Amino acid sequence: MLQGSYVALVTPFRNGGIDWTALEGLIQFHLDEGTDGILLLGTTAETAGLASDEKDALLRFAIQKINKQVPVMIGTGTNNLSQTIANTQKAKDMGADYALVITPYYIKPTQNGLIEYFRAVADKVDIPIVIYNVPGRTGVNMAAATTVKLAELCPNIVGIKEASGNIVQATNILRDVKAGFSLMSGEDALNLPLMAIGAKGCISVTANVVPRLMQEHIAACLDGDFATAAKQHQHLARINDLMFIETNPIPAKEALCMMGKLALEFRSPICPLQDSNREILSLGLKDYKLI
Repeated sequence: MLQGSYVALVTPFRNGGIDWTALEGLIQFHLDEGTDGILLLGTTAETAGLASDEKDALLRFAIQKINKQVPVMIGTGTNNLSQTIANTQKAKDMGADYALVITPYYIKPTQNGLIEYFRAVADKVDIPIVIYNVPGRTGVNMAAATTVKLAELCPNIVGIKEASGNIVQATNILRDVKAGFSLMSGEDALNLPLMAIGAKGCISVTANVVPRLMQEHIAACLDGDFATAAKQHQHLARINDLMFIETNPIPAKEALCMMGKLALEFRSPICPLQDSNREILSLGLKDYKLI
């Protein structure tokens, strides 16, 4: 069953290209620190700024480095059905454990349109699929009833990354969905509340910076130790806020740069933090003893 702390891994760049040395170091960092799974080509990876050949090279490199030590999830969704199917098939062929398929952005489909779209992907590619619902990025929300229906219709739709921020919606999914379906938190500030109502883990931005703390937090929740989890949640609250002081993945990459794990480079229109926010982030990282 899909569960645990998955990191939505950043993509390090140097001199305009992917920094392979830094990428290898980041993967090893997560393997050493106990991260339960790694998401490649998610939002945090600046996937929209990567060329097709760069994506393929990154996947081959990362999957070889991970070497089945933890499950691999690959972001395959676009707003073009045939491209999404092709990406999802490629993820399967490369050995991914899960495909993360975002709701089609910009188009603003109806709920019936979402059902048709995800059924088409699930019918064409036999790989466990995780729906990615992040209406703040896409302009469309996957309603709870739509998620439940897709889980019933498509045996290989096994979970959802819920990043709507709507706990009522998450509650309704968890109440009505089939057994074995995993709701994963897609918003670090809500990890504890979602775990308390039955989520199985998170797909995390904050885990880029504090992977062990995040893994231990999710493990405590899965163990039902919510007294410990509440203390961990409070401890993580500030770093969760800092990771979204500006648009993701800007703060995460700035933090990793301060920690000596990558060079500070983005793909436009993603750009560095404002100086005032960099100072706030630096002070926070010092308080967490990360720098």
